Amino acid sequence: MNISYDHYKVFYYVAKYGSFTQAAEVLFLNQPNLTRTVKLLESELGCTLFVRTNKGVKLTEEGERLFEHISAAIEHIQAGEEEISINKSLERGLVSIGTTEIALRLVLLPILNQFRKKYPKIRIKISNVSTPQALSMLKDGLLDLSVVTTPFDSDPELMANDLYSFKEIAVSGDAYRELSEIETVSLSRIAEYPIISMGTRTSTFEFYTDFFLKNGLSFSPDIEAATADQILPLVEHNLGISFVPESFLVEHSKEKVFRIALNEDIPERSVCLVKKRGRTLSLPARELERMLNEDK
Repeated sequence: MNISYDHYKVFYYVAKYGSFTQAAEVLFLNQPNLTRTVKLLESELGCTLFVRTNKGVKLTEEGERLFEHISAAIEHIQAGEEEISINKSLERGLVSIGTTEIALRLVLLPILNQFRKKYPKIRIKISNVSTPQALSMLKDGLLDLSVVTTPFDSDPELMANDLYSFKEIAVSGDAYRELSEIETVSLSRIAEYPIISMGTRTSTFEFYTDFFLKNGLSFSPDIEAATADQILPLVEHNLGISFVPESFLVEHSKEKVFRIALNEDIPERSVCLVKKRGRTLSLPARELERMLNEDK
């Protein structure tokens, strides 16, 4: 048979739209050429594939049987072509991300590692900022995506979805080790000790201000750290008590940092992926967004 992929492709689009005119527009071909191609296909197969109606054309019984097989093949080929096209488009570009340190360590770093291995030529720009700063930069169009920690207020300009939930624990250095040896310690007692926290313009500070307030206490840290990475070294050197995600302790010696069991339950927090409504993301940014959402 003298039938090529192009013959079946024409048949597929005419059947899909039920119209030679629409198929011609999609394929950027003229209608007489499509008609000749279908006639040739019918001649080679020895059957009629379409019958004309007032609204266009419809498949015959033989045409329907052929379409069942051809549609799967054409769509599979198109998916392959699209994947190759996407991979070519991901050979260059830039993704800009705003993130907090906690979100970076808990969620973003392993995904960026996968992304970098898969798309080594895509440049990645990371702004390590507080949640309020990241959301402000996102609204101003300075970032493609933000991966940040709660709490933050909802904003009609932004779309957010949870990626990961985590809980934090109270920790101390050796100077306050006696607190770790008590079965449970009240938050009011913790408040009598020096406290280390992130700065006032962070979601962490806002979270613990609210947590202490709900328990009838004021939150007044003695030391405000500039970054989350500074917290545990400050705790290790006995400068105060703090609250950190439990997974952060994996990297630190149990002989220097001690867990304190609280009477009060510290609420869960979340790492969220945030983007600006209505903004069309670049292909690299869309791919990173997809990877983050798939991994949550």
